[in-house]
Amino acid sequence: MCLAIPGKIIEIKEDKVIVEYPGENREVLNAGFDLKQGEYVFVQAGIVIQKIPEDEAVESLKAWAEVS
Repeated sequence: MCLAIPGKIIEIKEDKVIVEYPGENREVLNAGFDLKQGEYVFVQAGIVIQKIPEDEAVESLKAWAEVS
């Protein structure tokens, strides 16, 4: 089982994006999604695997903050 933390896209560089997480930013591969700055995504093994709605991402991030 894998637990994923939503990340916010802060920069787009061709086929890579910079994703902001609590405490760090990571450069990951965009595997064909139509992504825009400010959207939220799940990343697995350095690859975007899913876009998620902002309201779900914010709710999830609040829950992670409560347990960390």
